[in-house]
Amino acid sequence: MTVTRDDDTITVHVPLSFTKRGGRKQIVLPDRASSWAPPRARVDNTIVKAIARAFRWRKLLETGVHTTIEDIAAAEKITASYVSRILRLTLLAPSIVEAILDGRQGPEVTLATLMKPFPVEWEKQEATFRRST
Repeated sequence: MTVTRDDDTITVHVPLSFTKRGGRKQIVLPDRASSWAPPRARVDNTIVKAIARAFRWRKLLETGVHTTIEDIAAAEKITASYVSRILRLTLLAPSIVEAILDGRQGPEVTLATLMKPFPVEWEKQEATFRRST
């Protein structure tokens, strides 16, 4: 942050950038500027709802309420492709799911990135989705 004075005018320059996170814009301060205030946890409700839906659908498959992904898709009136991509969220490492539920996930963890194929191994997932603690 820089402050300059010119007669009766004070100009304050704060370096920051805007990033999209969960479809919303978020102000990101430089690392050195964030030392005065800890970052607030921000729970991404879109990802949380998708994870909850994934586990509910998995339970419906395991209990036999629905026998196939196509059955779930027909019942929910969505495509089977979408159901299978959401169901993949049940394979996320518990530490990543916990970070998402606590709002501690890194800015690179969005629903769009989670919908793309990711490694099944939890160690590789954590390397892919670097968690902030």
